[in-house]
Amino acid sequence: MLRTTLLAAARSRACRTLVERAPVTRGLVSRYVAGSSLERALPVVEQLTADRLVTLDHLGEDTTDTSQAQDTVDAYTRLLSELGSAGVAERAEVSVKLSAVGRSLPQDGEKIALDNARRICEAAARAGTTVTLDMEDHTTVDSTLSILTELRMDFPWVGAVLQAYLRRTEGDCRDLAGAGSRVRLCKGAYDEPASVAYRDKAEVDRSYVRCLRVLMEGEGYPMVATHDPRLVAIAGVLADSSGRGPGDYEHQMLYGIRENEQRRIAAQGRRMRVYVPYGDEWYGYFMRRLAERPANVAFFARSLLTKS
Repeated sequence: MLRTTLLAAARSRACRTLVERAPVTRGLVSRYVAGSSLERALPVVEQLTADRLVTLDHLGEDTTDTSQAQDTVDAYTRLLSELGSAGVAERAEVSVKLSAVGRSLPQDGEKIALDNARRICEAAARAGTTVTLDMEDHTTVDSTLSILTELRMDFPWVGAVLQAYLRRTEGDCRDLAGAGSRVRLCKGAYDEPASVAYRDKAEVDRSYVRCLRVLMEGEGYPMVATHDPRLVAIAGVLADSSGRGPGDYEHQMLYGIRENEQRRIAAQGRRMRVYVPYGDEWYGYFMRRLAERPANVAFFARSLLTKS
């Protein structure tokens, strides 16, 4: 119930205004967001890439304005150029939400998103790095996978994200487990109906393991996006049983979450990538992180009541 409430709040303009004005917000948001600008995010990236890998997300979604979508493309193009100039492009890629680059536009949104995503991929190729297409709610899965197919014709290294809580995902894993296919498997962070998604945590975990087994036994490159210690351990067992070495898959975790575990995995010689968001449009991302971590909800609620 709490998770559903928070995810609903993520779409509320009134809640957004309250949270953005709360004095405590800045300190808590900084735990999960690397900065409001590229200039603030780059030092974080340089620090992380000393022992880990990074994927950067320029925050923004549900764009319904053509100029805003263009601004997002420009932001990614600049980001990728800066990663190349800083000499960290081999260890830092980018993650892109298609809704941020025009898919939600009322006319030709999918075509515009494809064209814009292609421009970002071209910039990534120039910088010497890669792009992963973030997945959004279940209504966008087919569109995302269709655009992925188009992009991979020219950029076969474009990564996909699949969400284990969706009932369809095991089949999607089979479709995307081919040679050279980069697939990030996460649990999922949107409030989905039971008709399309598992709602019980244990069911989601079991689905995650089934999906991960498909990816590990396939010919692609699995990206294991979870903070769950049990699932992290299972990933290692599945990798070993599938004959994969440390360079044949990677772990992924969010910036600001389980940092000691991130360092431990990296120190073992395994590939550890940190998902690093930055930018002004942090509200939706922040609320989904709260929905995943109840302890932070209690802390933030107390702070709103006493300091707002």
